[in-house]
Amino acid sequence: MTKSEFVDNLAMRLECSKQESERVLDRVLETLKGALMNGEKIDFRGLGSFKVRESKSRQGRNPKTGETILIPAKRSVAFRPGKELTVMLNRAVSPKEHAPEERLEEVPA
Repeated sequence: MTKSEFVDNLAMRLECSKQESERVLDRVLETLKGALMNGEKIDFRGLGSFKVRESKSRQGRNPKTGETILIPAKRSVAFRPGKELTVMLNRAVSPKEHAPEERLEEVPA
């Protein structure tokens, strides 16, 4: 789902204009970004949590030349789905929808 599709869906559910729903979504996203920039954990019960993870700088190798390089430290966002969301997602997929397991035939030696 793209942002515009999300805005359309939100406008329909809130019974408001697309412009108003886009403004609301933009403010929510700005708030989320601001909290993450401050290193805060964001927890939505039933959905999951967003958390900033930090990786230390480390040494690596350029695969082409073999030269040792310094990989800088970085921050990234991790999302961990909540239990309710995980249960809902797994309930949505029935066992009949899975393709039958294919058996590999043995190749004669």
